[in-house]
Amino acid sequence: MLVKGSACNTDQQFMAKVVLGIGTSHSPLLVLSGQEWECRSDDDRRNPSLNTLDGRRVSYDQLAAERNDAYLDRCKPELFSVLAVEAGYAIDRLSRALEQARPDVVIVIGDDQGELFGPENQPALCVYHGNEMTMKPFDQFVDLPSWADKNFWSGYRMDHSHTYPVASDLALDIVNGLITRGVDVTSAASIPISKSRGFGHAFGFIIDKLMTNIEVPIIPVLLNTYFPPNTPTAARCYEIGEKLRRALEASPINARVAVVASGGLSHFLCEEHWDREILDALKNKKVDILKQIPQEALQSGSSEVRNWIVVAGIVEDMQMDYAHYIPVYRTPAGTGIGLGFATWKKNALSSVDGSG
Repeated sequence: MLVKGSACNTDQQFMAKVVLGIGTSHSPLLVLSGQEWECRSDDDRRNPSLNTLDGRRVSYDQLAAERNDAYLDRCKPELFSVLAVEAGYAIDRLSRALEQARPDVVIVIGDDQGELFGPENQPALCVYHGNEMTMKPFDQFVDLPSWADKNFWSGYRMDHSHTYPVASDLALDIVNGLITRGVDVTSAASIPISKSRGFGHAFGFIIDKLMTNIEVPIIPVLLNTYFPPNTPTAARCYEIGEKLRRALEASPINARVAVVASGGLSHFLCEEHWDREILDALKNKKVDILKQIPQEALQSGSSEVRNWIVVAGIVEDMQMDYAHYIPVYRTPAGTGIGLGFATWKKNALSSVDGSG
């Protein structure tokens, strides 16, 4: 329960405090069955704009010419079902951690991909503080792949216009706290009155897969990871996280808060070495490495690593107690995704598993 105390309470009896940090991929692979993963391989082969870590965009044929089927032995369809089960165990662990933390509110750091915002208005950072959030229904999209049916979109709570409560008072405290601390943040208290707009998969995935056993309000924090030119730098993302935590601690609302980074890691090429370096930097608090990730590496799907960096700033006084990484290679040229899962807790013993 969220309780508001006195803003001048000097002993901080009333304050919002972060009790758990989570990072999770939200890939379609985590909604599809392992037998269905091959459809994403077909999508990769048709993708004319696969992003490399040096900022280039290449077609699959160009990529295959460069890499010479280097991942032929790691993209066999019979492996996909095994990896899907492994990913399912990781998701279940995150869900249990969230339930055990007993949060009063869940803050989700996610990116919007044309679900709520469009090119006419693309804020670099937005905190939503309306009373409720409404999901965008999938039937408002165009050119959807044949495998993305209503059952698939239910895994993102986008099968129709679901609504969920928002911790609006605490969200407004975050807005005010960020402004006070020099972060110019966009605030939104409502969404356009249109069936074609609503919150998207970065937020619905967390509700559907992680919040299965808890019913608490969320606060959507939307970071523009995908669409230049106003994508925040890695250093700015970490700073936003630090100042968001301070804004929470300055709030007179007494609340246990869980923060979740939704998205990532590398995709639509699986860059395993890069992913493992990032997870190591997150675990061992190598903040300079995180801050120095270049903009050209944070493109397309890999851009969602920014959400993890924000959470790293929020939980800088906590320890990563669990991490699991699954590199998924869907084609011989190495298209795919690095699936990442992690939790941070205070005074935690580490149980970091880099297998996969």
